[in-house]
Amino acid sequence: MAVRHKLIKRSGDAVWAVLSDGERYDRWVVGTADSRPAKGRWPEVGSTIAYRVRIGPFALDNETVVRRCDPPRILELEIDSGQLGTARVAFEVRPWGDDTLLIVDEHPLRGAGAALHNVAVDALIQLRHRAMLNRLAKVCEAEEG
Repeated sequence: MAVRHKLIKRSGDAVWAVLSDGERYDRWVVGTADSRPAKGRWPEVGSTIAYRVRIGPFALDNETVVRRCDPPRILELEIDSGQLGTARVAFEVRPWGDDTLLIVDEHPLRGAGAALHNVAVDALIQLRHRAMLNRLAKVCEAEEG
């Protein structure tokens, strides 16, 4: 399980506004492109975002579904990466004075990702989370700044 946090210099409402906007998913999630809400009303439970992951000349179409949403504090997603399997990614938005502490917790659920999960994979997820949280902070801080 990979858990990481970031202090974002904006209100919890500003952070939630970005998390709950399916149109901006590809601005802060590492590796995604061409994201768009697909089914339902993001981020209601059961709603989805479709997106493309580009790795060099290859592109994979994936989907993320909301499994739990408790605005403006909790958003839990299930990432479907096709043959790699699925993963749970949970965001917790905590007020921290005038700022927000955002905690992300990810772990594989099914498929090859779950079968091959180990400490080395968690280290790679930590690197991706660092980049993702930095991107998210920039989007949030630019919006209110």
